[in-house]
Amino acid sequence: MPRFALKIEYHGAPFSGWQRQKEHPSVQEAVEGALRKLQPDHAGIAAAGRTDAGVHATGQVAHVDLAKDWDPFRLSEALNHHLRPQPVAVVAAARVAEDFHARFSAVERRYLFRLLARRAPATHDAGLVWRVQRPLDVAAMQDGAACLIGNHDFTTFRSVMCQAASPVKTLDEITIDEIPLPHGTEIRFHLRARSFLHNQVRSIVGTLERVGAGSWAPQDVRTALEARDRAACGPVCPPEGLYLQEVIYPDDPFVPD
Repeated sequence: MPRFALKIEYHGAPFSGWQRQKEHPSVQEAVEGALRKLQPDHAGIAAAGRTDAGVHATGQVAHVDLAKDWDPFRLSEALNHHLRPQPVAVVAAARVAEDFHARFSAVERRYLFRLLARRAPATHDAGLVWRVQRPLDVAAMQDGAACLIGNHDFTTFRSVMCQAASPVKTLDEITIDEIPLPHGTEIRFHLRARSFLHNQVRSIVGTLERVGAGSWAPQDVRTALEARDRAACGPVCPPEGLYLQEVIYPDDPFVPD
């Protein structure tokens, strides 16, 4: 049975998250509903990661087995037709090997978090950024973030509902960029790791915002990390600024041979 990888983009606001749920709309159900229009008995899809309610994606990846050996472009076009008007789009599709798995074959996930620092409410980017009303010290946040890079026990920065077997993860990169705007500043956090714990990115960004606001010193982030205690974490920031930006595989299925 042919297996296909799908690169999926979505606006997370209308959904309770990626994972299918009985009584709430999910991105998974939206995509599977479109697939049922093409093949009513398909077995479902598996994704690279489960994003929470309100979290967006520009590069979620899922795989599906279908009876028909579709042309990938025609498959993406057919799915997008049936996904309308939901804010979900298949931006690429590719035929992959039978042993490709969207989750287990991935070697890296990349997340982006967008923060808008300005007094006035967000308008065009409403629901797409986390707005804070005061300027933030980006250099201080960078100093605080430095201690998080590498292999650590991230108990402090994971949800109590996290189902991961171990809190130990390796954070390969966290960079913070400042983009001046005519009114305010956009601050972008880029995080890269093989895998993340539940709420890890939002916990880290929420804690670093406290550093940028001057409520925490940069060294307080290390103290919180070493506490290995969820109570030592700063506030968990809201989901609307978070994007699953890209999933990396040893051989990118979406790059033509």
